[in-house]
Amino acid sequence: MTFDNKPLPGGVGVEVIGLEVNGPVASDTAAALKKLWLDKGVILFRGLGTSPEVLLELSRCFGELEPHPIEHFRLPGYPELILLSNEKDLTGPVYEFDGVPTYGRIPWHTDLAFATTPNAGALLRMVKKSEHGGQTGWLDTAMAWEALDAATKQRIEGLEAKYVFCPDLSAMRFNRQKGKLLQPTSKSLPSFPPVAHPLVWVHPETGQRILNVSTLNIQSVLGMSQSESDALLEKLIAHTLQPQFQYIHDWEENDIVLWDNRRTMHSAFGHPVDEVRIVQRSTIRGTVQMGRVIEEEQQEQTA
Repeated sequence: MTFDNKPLPGGVGVEVIGLEVNGPVASDTAAALKKLWLDKGVILFRGLGTSPEVLLELSRCFGELEPHPIEHFRLPGYPELILLSNEKDLTGPVYEFDGVPTYGRIPWHTDLAFATTPNAGALLRMVKKSEHGGQTGWLDTAMAWEALDAATKQRIEGLEAKYVFCPDLSAMRFNRQKGKLLQPTSKSLPSFPPVAHPLVWVHPETGQRILNVSTLNIQSVLGMSQSESDALLEKLIAHTLQPQFQYIHDWEENDIVLWDNRRTMHSAFGHPVDEVRIVQRSTIRGTVQMGRVIEEEQQEQTA
C-alpha cells in the first residue's frame, strides 16, 4: 500500500493522498505513516473516515489506543472510540458568543495537560458537520519554540508551570474567552490535583523542544511572583498563538485529522447549539510521564 502527501495551507501539517484502508494496515505502511506523523505533527486524511472500523484500523498505526476514562463519552460498541455529539443531549457547557448560543467551544489546549502523562495523540473523524462554524484548529508548538528569541529560550529552560483541570472556561487565567455561560456541564466529572509541567517539553520520540503553554489549563510559573509569572506567560502565549503556527480546518464529512498531542495544541471553535455536529475520536495512549503532581505545601508557597 502506498500513499503520497502534500503540505497543508500555511505550512503546518500535511495531507495524505492515495491511502486506502479496507482492513488492517500493512506494517510497512503503518511505519511510514507513523514517521510522517512524528515529522509533521498534523495529518489530514480527506474522505477516509467512512466507518468506525476504518478509524480504528488507521489509529492503530500510531500506538496503543486508550479508552476514555469517563464511560458515557465512549461510542457504544466501540470502547476505544469517543462520541462527541449534541444530537440527543448536551453533556458539555453552552456559552453565548456574540449573541449566539454556542456548543463545543474549547480554547487552545493540549489534551491531559492537567495530568502527569499526556496523550501521545488523537484522531478525529467528522461524521456529521454543523451547517455553521465547527472548525478545529491545530497549532505547532515546536515551530513556536524555534521562533523564540535566544534570550527567552534560555530564560524558560528548566522552569515549571502549574496546570489545572478546567471543566468550563471560568478557571482560565490566560487567553480568556468572552462568552457568557448559559448552561453548565450536565455530567459529573472527576477532580484532578494540580500538576507541574516543564514550560519546555522535550518530545520523547523526536527530541524536539516544544513550548508547553496549554492556555486552557496553565495558571502560573512555579517559584515566581504572580506579576512576574503573568508577564512571562502572557508574552509566551501571545507569541505561540500567532497565525503562522496554526492550521484551521474547515471540515467535510468523512475527513479524519491526526495530531501529535505532545507537539501541538488544538482548539474547537464551537457551533450553534441548535445545529447537530457528530464526531468520533480515538486517543493514542501516552507512555512517558512529563509532569508531576504538585504537593500541597508547594502550592501554598507559590500561590
